[in-house]
Amino acid sequence: MVYIAASLDWITMAENKRNYQKELEKILDEVEKSGKKPKLLLHACCGPCSSYCLEYLTHYFDITIYYYNPNIDPKEEFEYRVSELKRLIKEMPLENKVELIVEHYDHNEFKSHTKGLEDEPERGKRCTMCYALRLSRTAEYAAEHHYDFFTTTLSISPYKDADRLVQIGEALSKKCGVRYLTSDFKKRNGYKRSIELSTQYNLYRQDFCGCHFSKEENDKRRADVLKKLQKDGKVTVGEIK
Repeated sequence: MVYIAASLDWITMAENKRNYQKELEKILDEVEKSGKKPKLLLHACCGPCSSYCLEYLTHYFDITIYYYNPNIDPKEEFEYRVSELKRLIKEMPLENKVELIVEHYDHNEFKSHTKGLEDEPERGKRCTMCYALRLSRTAEYAAEHHYDFFTTTLSISPYKDADRLVQIGEALSKKCGVRYLTSDFKKRNGYKRSIELSTQYNLYRQDFCGCHFSKEENDKRRADVLKKLQKDGKVTVGEIK
């Protein structure tokens, strides 16, 4: 695997002043003017996050979705997201054909790469290592199969740090020789559009990132909200499910 660092301490948590949307638009303008459709390997975590990215990018690229997500737990969740992604590709009227590659499921890969980071908060160093794991495998595949670009749908989520994703992607680009498609897909109302498309195609919209850490945090947050509502008399015990 084209792995970039053992600790990833070099990745800053600070907000970058680069405008990733403008950078992306510049690349798309270059692609449009070239009259060619470069090959893009698009790492994806689920159907909802892919929906807007596919709608936006299929005009410019020959896209292959790369589904590599060993962080997802349990396996049934992994498989259900695959089935929804397949259905989206089949039902969505895309400008060009989209291929899908589903990598093997091995949750131990995630656990081994995040060992020692179990007590990190969500969106902390454990998440950074998870980004790097998934993008490293994507970059490696892109290089081996001669893609022109690679990127990920992850930045569409308001909970994902586009700065960290771009830093990792660009570092991998230098190592593997495949250009990273700079992006922050939550811009241009991308996240809002993904929700609209999810509703339109009745997609399963999970309420956690994928790993059991994110699910535990989400369950706790939901329980805290319900307790507050119950305390305020806005919901009864019998209504809590």
